[in-house]
Amino acid sequence: MSMEEKKNSPISQDSNNIFNPISEDDVSQIVENLYKNKISVEITGLGSKKFIGNKLQCSKILDLSKLSGIIEYFPEELYIKVKACTPIIEIEKILNENNQQLAFETLDFGYIFSGKSNKGTAAGSVSCNFAGSRRFKAGSVRDHVIGFRGVNGRGEIIKSGGTVVKNVTGYDLSKLITGSFGTLVALTEITFKVLPKKTFNKTIIFHEILKKNIPQLFNKILNSSSEISGSMYLPLDPKNKSDEIFKFNDLKHGGPYIAIRVGGSEKSIEEKINNLSTELELNNKTSILDYHQSDLFWKKVNNLELFSNTKNSILRVVIPQSKCLNLLEYFDEDYRYFIDWCGSLVWIEASELTEEKFFSLKKSIVELGGYLTVIKQQDNGLYIKENFTVNENILNISKKIKESFDPGKIFNPGKMYTEI
Repeated sequence: MSMEEKKNSPISQDSNNIFNPISEDDVSQIVENLYKNKISVEITGLGSKKFIGNKLQCSKILDLSKLSGIIEYFPEELYIKVKACTPIIEIEKILNENNQQLAFETLDFGYIFSGKSNKGTAAGSVSCNFAGSRRFKAGSVRDHVIGFRGVNGRGEIIKSGGTVVKNVTGYDLSKLITGSFGTLVALTEITFKVLPKKTFNKTIIFHEILKKNIPQLFNKILNSSSEISGSMYLPLDPKNKSDEIFKFNDLKHGGPYIAIRVGGSEKSIEEKINNLSTELELNNKTSILDYHQSDLFWKKVNNLELFSNTKNSILRVVIPQSKCLNLLEYFDEDYRYFIDWCGSLVWIEASELTEEKFFSLKKSIVELGGYLTVIKQQDNGLYIKENFTVNENILNISKKIKESFDPGKIFNPGKMYTEI
């Protein structure tokens, strides 16, 4: 498209000052005008993760939801290129038809708010960098973005990476923009690495696990010779909500338990399950979930269904695996939780959260070497302004990166940190 055609390209804008571009050139033109006029803009897609971070007060909204669709997909090359706001569910559908999957496991925050699925878009997953239970083995979203195209804060079209899985030439800007919550670039295209799906998986559950034994067990699981792709701890739930959510025919016992997912051929899975009891030195009661129940179990974990339709605060804590027990000792009756990523991720539902309790918890997490993200604010009462944990050094680096990508600070200003 020539510069003259670009200037004359029709761009949809409704009466509420919402821009609805249909192409990358549209996005470039809109952002260039906003930059010149020093007008801030909130970048949105399907809104599945809009609630995460500080509230924005922008003059305009840049709705990228019309930038949707599969651009190219070559299963034999193990990549898929999509427009930024292509729904994750559409990507997973076409991959599943070829017995493939995204290299990272997706999360679904829809259940927290409405009790039903809303996985959002490709750009939403990249902007947040949140990955599901396979994270501790397979890596996060950041590790599997091969390349992207987008528009920086000056309105310039930029790109990084390509369609080759081993492409590492130059600076990997993908790792910078992943997890930036739309504060650096308005994404227009994303290329993901994909992998073949495991033929089968089963989940073995060890019941009546004592809390004090959790760190040691998770450490053994991490060093297991079995092909483990998920490991989580579910404590005893005094409200019995976990019994309702995780109700399966093959779940034979109650009480707190550790669930472990293994994959491979049917024969190899049986061998791995037999080996796990020996490796973990456990004689506890066990349950084994078959493929269909196992698949549904981990979907419920990654959907955060334990917190469906909650009115309370939802907190996400990433912490060294060896320190998770220290964090649990802080919890009282106002906290419900489960542990994922083989001990390194704790999801928390906090009721009656006060400012004093929140900052005390946050301080404890930082002292343990972890960091906290506020995923959902409670419906009434305290509004938390510091949604992300950050130290001064990281904040200073973030400021310099922001200045490089978005010198006018027009993209989602204050979304992550009030100073940028």
